[in-house]
Amino acid sequence: MSLCPCGSGISYRDCCGPLHQGKPAPTPEALMRSRYSAFVRQDSDYLLSSWAAQTRPSQLTLDDDRQWCALLVNSSSQQGREGRVSFCARFRDQDGYHELAETSRFQLDEDGYWRYLDGKADIRRWAPGRNDPCPCGSGKKFKKCCG
Repeated sequence: MSLCPCGSGISYRDCCGPLHQGKPAPTPEALMRSRYSAFVRQDSDYLLSSWAAQTRPSQLTLDDDRQWCALLVNSSSQQGREGRVSFCARFRDQDGYHELAETSRFQLDEDGYWRYLDGKADIRRWAPGRNDPCPCGSGKKFKKCCG
């Protein structure tokens, strides 16, 4: 049983897996976490289906070289049929480590599904400290692993 990529600490089967199979997300944060897991799993079909129709692109190409390392949720809120989630997603690509900081907006559609509407994102370089946990998830210090 593998842990869910979203960082919830529970199994994928009991966390984001059911949402990827079509179950509605109970909150905007749950949808955002499931979308992060979909990026990790390269599931562009789920990413498109969980996107609000009025802002959804016609296609989505994911970067095969991007390795998602960690998700940190800063805050989430819900008011009526609208929600916001502020998060930081860390990844590694051919240029090194980066951090995607985003505040995303979500809306609840008439079928009871939360959908990603849009977000304000900022991507910046990120440098793990030598004694920080390694972003690869090994449990080792960065200096003893990928550093």
